[in-house]
Amino acid sequence: MRAPTVLAEDALTALLLPFWQLVIGGAVLVVVIVSALRLAQRGPSRMTTALLVTAGAIVGLAVIGVLFSG
Repeated sequence: MRAPTVLAEDALTALLLPFWQLVIGGAVLVVVIVSALRLAQRGPSRMTTALLVTAGAIVGLAVIGVLFSG
């Protein structure tokens, strides 16, 4: 006799996975925005510009990854 397969757990996990990706992505986005605002308030400098460009690249890559993952 074969063991019965449980499909409900797989379906529930499949439904929740995109939700958690959005939650994590949203949290990362909030942290990046808050840190960018704090850096911008300190005044212009090379380090601030470099960090903002890096943060923008990270956010852009994350958005592309989410868009093309599904």
